[in-house]
Amino acid sequence: MTTSLKPAPRQSFAGVRLRRHSDYQRAYAASRKRQSASMSWFLAPQPIDAEPLTGPRVGLTAGKVLGKAHERNRIKRRMKEALRRHLDLLPSGCDLILHPRRTVLTLDFRKLEAEVVRILQQATVEAARMKQNPNPPAAPQVP
Repeated sequence: MTTSLKPAPRQSFAGVRLRRHSDYQRAYAASRKRQSASMSWFLAPQPIDAEPLTGPRVGLTAGKVLGKAHERNRIKRRMKEALRRHLDLLPSGCDLILHPRRTVLTLDFRKLEAEVVRILQQATVEAARMKQNPNPPAAPQVP
């Protein structure tokens, strides 16, 4: 009797993507920039009054500063694959935007994947903090 090994079910990255420009703009306005070794990232709570969402969403940006089109496409493909492997770590009720740096192009994939996992874990902690304190106190104004 032979047993065949079935590949793990492939999760789709397409279902969790930020798509509209207005969603990106809202996320930028509602968050602050955070840095990691090879990318910066933004985390924002999803709007309560918007259409019902199926879960967390993630967006990738790759501007022309990162290189020619084929280099930007390769960066995005590598980022999508690293994210696809860890979609279960996305913080619920939040939008996450990742801005990779050019170093992602040549970074060892295992290191890229580890960094994405670290960012997702930090984002989950931050999302829990945002849920506990949805309206942080305003910074004291200096006269």
